[in-house]
Amino acid sequence: MTQNKPSSFKRWSRLLLRSKTGTVGFFIVLFVFLVAIFAPFLAPHDPAAINAANMLKPPFWMEGGSTANLLGTDNLGRDILSRIIYGSQISLLVGITSVVVAGIIGVTIGLIAGYYGGFIDNLLMRLVDSFLAIPTILFALVILSVFGPSVITLIFVLGATNWVNYARLVRGEVLTIKERDFVRAARSIGVKNHKIITRHLLPNVISSFIVISTLSVATTIILEASLSFLGLGVQPPTVSWGSILSDGRDYLATSWWLATFPGLAITITVLGIIFLGDWLRDVLDPRSIKK
Repeated sequence: MTQNKPSSFKRWSRLLLRSKTGTVGFFIVLFVFLVAIFAPFLAPHDPAAINAANMLKPPFWMEGGSTANLLGTDNLGRDILSRIIYGSQISLLVGITSVVVAGIIGVTIGLIAGYYGGFIDNLLMRLVDSFLAIPTILFALVILSVFGPSVITLIFVLGATNWVNYARLVRGEVLTIKERDFVRAARSIGVKNHKIITRHLLPNVISSFIVISTLSVATTIILEASLSFLGLGVQPPTVSWGSILSDGRDYLATSWWLATFPGLAITITVLGIIFLGDWLRDVLDPRSIKK
């Protein structure tokens, strides 16, 4: 048993080094996580500190810029670099936590629907179809308008709109796996249904869940930024990349850096997560195992 771990680690490392996009994605995601974790130590200024005498300063390489504010300042004199660094915390928090919420709901429903079938399967799948018929943005806008925008509300709204993808994927895999010999053998010796689901079915669908959830984090970060841009996401004084974009939309013609740099942060992070998701798909695919 102890010999499998090193070989597995070597395989993962070999696949990572073999894939240029996977390597790039891994280090981008690692960098963003480290920035978010150590934001209080990396940010040169307080992201909420207002300085009326320092408004709309350009980046340091432009005329009028200063190394004290490397990426310039916004319309209230707040440091753009510091706000981007702190914004990574909320964007990652919302992206990852909402995917966890969606995964718990979707995987549970998918396992139950696929394993039991019949009336339960039809009922749960009609529920899935109902959610698929509702536009995600419209649903999020309605819920956030009714309950008020906040980080907690945003997490649960995004989780409630994304779980259907997991439910459909897991159900499809369970329909195949439950007909295999090891599941039939467990059922024949009297193993209870909930134990078959948790011990035999769940471990066999978890790899697909990891891949799709990784890619869903990228989508959720974009969706959070969109809602914050519309004013229905993260509210001041909390900083997110979407809220920074929203602050800079009225100054695109004169102060391009207000929206450009947070936009680049979102783009680079999303690309890194997508590259990492593609690499994980190769690693977790049994057909990629080479002796």
